[in-house]
Amino acid sequence: MLLMEYLRGMSDLAPHELRILIAVERERGFTAAAASLGMTQSAVSHAVRTCERKLGAVLFDRGRHGARPTAAGTRAVAYARRIVRLLEAMGQEVRGAGDGAVTGPLRIAAFRSAAAHLLPAVLERLTGRHPGLSPEVRIVREIGRGTAGEVADGRADLGIATLDGAGPPPGLVGARLFEEPYALAHPAGGAHADPRTLPLIDWDENCGSYTRAWWAGQDWIPPATIRAEDDTVVLSMIARGMGMSIMPMMTLAGAPADVAVTPLAPRPPRREVGYVTTPEAAGSAAVRALIRELRSAGAAPEWAAAGQTAVR
Repeated sequence: MLLMEYLRGMSDLAPHELRILIAVERERGFTAAAASLGMTQSAVSHAVRTCERKLGAVLFDRGRHGARPTAAGTRAVAYARRIVRLLEAMGQEVRGAGDGAVTGPLRIAAFRSAAAHLLPAVLERLTGRHPGLSPEVRIVREIGRGTAGEVADGRADLGIATLDGAGPPPGLVGARLFEEPYALAHPAGGAHADPRTLPLIDWDENCGSYTRAWWAGQDWIPPATIRAEDDTVVLSMIARGMGMSIMPMMTLAGAPADVAVTPLAPRPPRREVGYVTTPEAAGSAAVRALIRELRSAGAAPEWAAAGQTAVR
């Protein structure tokens, strides 16, 4: 359901009611939400009941555990966050209309390697052009709904995401920024004549639909002997000589000196990295400015490696 369609169904909810729904979901209880908003618990409870009546659905399960959003509540709060953010952006852009200033917070969700190797240069240029912007970067694991889920739920204005070729998830807009190859990461030095014979170390976010076919066709890749939650842990283990891994090049931009990077030839697996945002946020001046910088960075990534010898 698009935002405007949802707005027609909740047109009589006031902004303060939306903020109360957000607070109850965030605090997981009426009392804590009331404290965070400077209200009484009874006022918060009454507001939630009013919202439920207007929307025609139970939004929170009440109990000793506090208040947990129902499926309807989860969806309502996601749209509430997006609507409140749109109202904030409206104020910022109206105030800056006279002089073209782009100001205010800009919430970005990114997976770790993008946050470490793509965003710093992008945000340096962005804030140089628009000093009134205040970027907020959250690192989100790119598994499950990943960064796209943060955007859809209203927690981020834009997400740096891995795309599977099918485009952004339903309800979001976005585009590819660049495609990066995977490479073989292994201990540096001559101790291992063929790094492909080493044990495999893998991490939870690695691979996906975009590399699964290539991965399945490689008879030299053994089952993983070690799995980790974070790619930096994998790199540290490789630096200690514990094994090898197949990793995207942006992740390998931060590899320790004791990790060697060998391209996979002749046709390495690749993944698409792009951005996703909501249709309403895509029209805001802050998000448009960020997308321009991302596209510029994607045309010539600063982290791209070159000059390495391929292994076949």
